[in-house]
Amino acid sequence: MTNNNISTIQSVYDAFGRGDVAAILDKLADDVDWASEASRPVAPWHGPHKGKAEVPHFFQSLADTVDVTDFTILSIAANDTDVMVVIRFAMFVRATGKQGQMELHHWWQFQDGKIVRYRGTEDTALTGELLTP
Repeated sequence: MTNNNISTIQSVYDAFGRGDVAAILDKLADDVDWASEASRPVAPWHGPHKGKAEVPHFFQSLADTVDVTDFTILSIAANDTDVMVVIRFAMFVRATGKQGQMELHHWWQFQDGKIVRYRGTEDTALTGELLTP
């Protein structure tokens, strides 16, 4: 199952690169628990999204705000239920003209072959600085 889960996550990242949110949604459980920086929202894409119907808001908020200029997997590890990924991420914020690079940490959890939980963390201080005019 470990290799299947890693393959699923790689396909999610490939779909993200193509802007294919429907392909990402296909990998999620209907009641997925999705959150990026859930405890302290700094950016429009931060916060919890409950269920498959709310997840597109995450991607739309990101697309409305930034141009992703680098998204490189640095490390990926898995067990039977979890996949952990470290990503080099760079973005250009259209509203401010600022750009920056950071590492993202993604934690994916699986049940019955579907993603049931996602947690993403980033450098919120840098994100806040890039979003501030």
